[in-house]
Amino acid sequence: MTSMEFFSNPISLAVLALIVSLLAVQILSRKLNQNQRKKKYHPVAGTTFHLLLNFNRLHHYMTDLAGKYKTYRILSLFRNEIYTADPANVEYILKTNFENYGKGRHNYMILKDLLGDGIFTVDGDKWLQQRKLSSHEFSTRMLRDFSRSSDEINPRFQVARQHDLSLFRNEIYTADPANVEYILKTNFENYGKGRHNYMILKDLLGDGIFTVDGDKWLQQRKLSSHEFSTRMLRDFSSEIFRKNAAKLAHILSEAATSDRMIDIQLIHSKMEQMRNSKDECSINREDILSRFLQVTENDPTYLRDIILNFIIAGKDTTATTIAWFIYMVCKHPAVQEKISEEVKEATNMKDITNYTEFAASLNEEALGNMHYLHAAITETLRLYPAVPVDAKICFSDDTLPDGCSVNKGDVVGYQPYAMGRMKFIWGDDAEEFRPERWLDQDGIFIPESPFKFTAFQAGPRICLGKEFAYREMKIFSAVMLGCFQFKRSDENRTVHYRTMINLHIDGGLEVRALHRDGIKLSII
Repeated sequence: MTSMEFFSNPISLAVLALIVSLLAVQILSRKLNQNQRKKKYHPVAGTTFHLLLNFNRLHHYMTDLAGKYKTYRILSLFRNEIYTADPANVEYILKTNFENYGKGRHNYMILKDLLGDGIFTVDGDKWLQQRKLSSHEFSTRMLRDFSRSSDEINPRFQVARQHDLSLFRNEIYTADPANVEYILKTNFENYGKGRHNYMILKDLLGDGIFTVDGDKWLQQRKLSSHEFSTRMLRDFSSEIFRKNAAKLAHILSEAATSDRMIDIQLIHSKMEQMRNSKDECSINREDILSRFLQVTENDPTYLRDIILNFIIAGKDTTATTIAWFIYMVCKHPAVQEKISEEVKEATNMKDITNYTEFAASLNEEALGNMHYLHAAITETLRLYPAVPVDAKICFSDDTLPDGCSVNKGDVVGYQPYAMGRMKFIWGDDAEEFRPERWLDQDGIFIPESPFKFTAFQAGPRICLGKEFAYREMKIFSAVMLGCFQFKRSDENRTVHYRTMINLHIDGGLEVRALHRDGIKLSII
């Protein structure tokens, strides 16, 4: 049969087509198999059902998995969840390929009802804008100015130091309606925010209605009263709940709704103050809220979200860390005594007899010389990070440094709690509380890579308030351990964390504070 006859024969053409099709399928199959072989995925360690079964000991469970696999997958109905304790993977996610891993819509929808469009929920331009504007407030120069010991330069630091000691002054609380009426109405002029509260809140909120007394308060109250008529509150409330009334997050945060409205009132008050102010220079340098009002659209809800994020970030994380720190020094009395001795040596005050004098001695130089205290706080954060797990979303298919693939839409999380307990990172004594691991042979603090010690995150999203938080915690710890000895009220009680976003101590921590031997303290 000639070639011409072959191609004109329908049966021959059908046979040829079948052969070609079979060859094409075989070639395509080989290519697909080759591509599949090129992709390697992390081992499956469990499902979201297993996480729920271990919810009350979730971080212990995930630590066990990290010790076995370093990086592993958790299967769910909608997406893979990948968790890593490998510093190389952490550096890749948080720095090297930062643009491919962010909060994403998944995390945003979970957190938006509480945090709105604040810095901890957004990506892209909104995140970058908030990061740039707020970074000025946490610059080295600003921290130095804040912590100078001279009251003439900045009295706020003095107030902050003495505020720690107010924990041991007489503080009176009441639930008696007659007392409440007397304080808030009958003798209103005698009870106000006062200088103590003003100094604590001024850096964040400036001379706002919730920080001042007297004529300033009266003026702002009058200006804002019209803005907060019954009609406006009704309209604002309707807008909040219109789209989200069915969401669980709103049910859980119902108690905070009034505070969010108050935040709006504060922002309206600040906006009015800035419109009436003639001193532009002072406004530009006054506080974070004023700074944002200078460059962002005057959207009170957006500004509220920004401020709320900073309040939550600075309050819960620091308080949680202080609680775990007190717990650890109670468990390790030798560490507590060593810190006390270092504090006295750094401040040149062997005999502490006066709160005010001792607080004034905690200047920049003294804090800088407290290397062992710095190491003890860092060691606490290594074992008990304020944020135990942090998750990102993968925006496009990728391969991590360990050679394993992740797919678009996967949750990719790193685990500060688990990483602090990994022997392949910290050695065989990883689970021991040993501040000395952070000190060189001369007793000088030596930091580790932020991709190993991830308590403050790392890369472009590293915590802006890291140095500020360290100073605050060192001030508190120096004052407390310099003057008092701490012991747990019940040494036999098992202390455990509560599974939530922050690593809080479940049920709180009860301790006794005893004056150190031979020290008789007075408050002036």
